Amino acid sequence: MQVVDEIEKGVLSQHAACRKYGIQARSTVLVWLRKHGRLDWYQNATGPMPKKAAPNKKIKELEKELKRLKAQNEILNIAIDIADDTLNTDIRKKYLSLLSEAAQKQQAPNIDEAQNPTASE
Repeated sequence: MQVVDEIEKGVLSQHAACRKYGIQARSTVLVWLRKHGRLDWYQNATGPMPKKAAPNKKIKELEKELKRLKAQNEILNIAIDIADDTLNTDIRKKYLSLLSEAAQKQQAPNIDEAQNPTASE
């Protein structure tokens, strides 16, 4: 049912759905929601439903947040570039390869001792 889908997606409130589709009683819509809806419409029977952001509004908020974070990332990258130039350093240096090389060097003596235990005596 289209009415139930629009209400559950947050496109319309129960009251707005009644006005849009010419339904005279909100209790009719509530019965439909309880019968055909995917959400639990029984728990909120005593009071008004809490307002939930419509999906389109949530998408716009997330896009705005993404835009802000991209700008922040750009600013931080520029700051790192300026610091690299000013201090003659390489802040972006990839330490992962250095760490893995160091770990392999530490494991190499342990492997030699395990393979040849009499060599260390």
